[in-house]
Amino acid sequence: MSMSTQPLTPEIVSQEGNAMVLSMGPQHPSTHGVLQIMLEIEGESVVKAEPEIGYLHTGIEKTAEGLFWSQAQTVIERMDYLAPESNALCYALAVEKLLGVTDRIPPRAQVVRVMLAELTRIASHCVWLGTHGIDLGAISVFFYCFDLRENVLDLQEAAGGARMHPNYVRVGGLNGDLPDGFLDKLDAFIAKFPGRMRDLRGLLQANPIFQDRTIDVGFLSPEEAVQWNVTGPSLRGSGIAYDVRKAFPYCGYETYDFDIPTRAEGDAYARFLVRLDEMEQSHRIVVQTRERLKTPGAVLLDDPKIVAPPKETIALSMEALIHHFKIISEGFRVPPGDVYQPIESPRGELAYYVVSNGENRPYRVRTRPPSMYNLQALKGIAPGNLIADLVVMIGSLDPVFGEVDR
Repeated sequence: MSMSTQPLTPEIVSQEGNAMVLSMGPQHPSTHGVLQIMLEIEGESVVKAEPEIGYLHTGIEKTAEGLFWSQAQTVIERMDYLAPESNALCYALAVEKLLGVTDRIPPRAQVVRVMLAELTRIASHCVWLGTHGIDLGAISVFFYCFDLRENVLDLQEAAGGARMHPNYVRVGGLNGDLPDGFLDKLDAFIAKFPGRMRDLRGLLQANPIFQDRTIDVGFLSPEEAVQWNVTGPSLRGSGIAYDVRKAFPYCGYETYDFDIPTRAEGDAYARFLVRLDEMEQSHRIVVQTRERLKTPGAVLLDDPKIVAPPKETIALSMEALIHHFKIISEGFRVPPGDVYQPIESPRGELAYYVVSNGENRPYRVRTRPPSMYNLQALKGIAPGNLIADLVVMIGSLDPVFGEVDR
């Protein structure tokens, strides 16, 4: 007798015939975060899977509403802690659109933003691939991936002063230009990347054990992907070439030459291949930004009503001192209005819906977290698969729970 009509709750651990309801997580090492999944299984097969989220709820959106416009970026960077630069960029673009200064952001700042966004994509995919490999017993992949990620974090630390949450992307541009020696480190990373990608592909792509664990596992049709609002590599692994960088370009992405990798198979292996291809496309974009960085220029909007004047001018100008004091003590005010600003984060369409009532704090900050939308597709792809393949399906969706729970 099937138990699929009964609600799945943590209190139920029962067996009737071949059906059983049990809990996976929230401490399971392969749920990629504090996720609980209530499972109904018959033998080794999954009948129903209900994700239970909220264990990592931090109230970031509401916290941001109590901070100055510039201070809010501090908490927003910690939402998707594997892609802090993506969060900061999306929020900054939203605020700049409300301020009406989008077209005034210096070109060099736009180039650096694109470079950081693509380096962040590579670093995030390195964490996904390394931990996904561990889930399947491929330990060596983890070390190869995290060595490459360390190089990206070194670049991030050099630019912004911190490895994880540098608060480098600011409303109006960047917190200073790239330091001396940065471009040499970037050149070294650009040269190292192709060889490292060959290593990673050699370890996994044609590995018969990895293929056996991922091919035809967690199938997601294009129609189902759209119904679940899946975006990013998980959507493109089902054959739909939707990418915010192409559909709604920002930061000058329309001027860069890159492709949108897709696969038609719609399984965990297809999503794996799409992310590997994406890493190479990100490297392709970074190479193009490196050429553009040869041209010097300003990296911050020249508007003392929005951006604090340079520190060296404060002692020389009373006007600069006043502007600096006002920006630091009470922030800046944003004209009333609302805006929806999307970008292509490593996990898909990340967006902020930001509302201003004319004050020095946001009235409302609402996130469109791609991880949450992608994770809910687990309900659709898990039934019919083996319980041992749940870790493969979760890993193939690449959720980050700071973003899911917020």
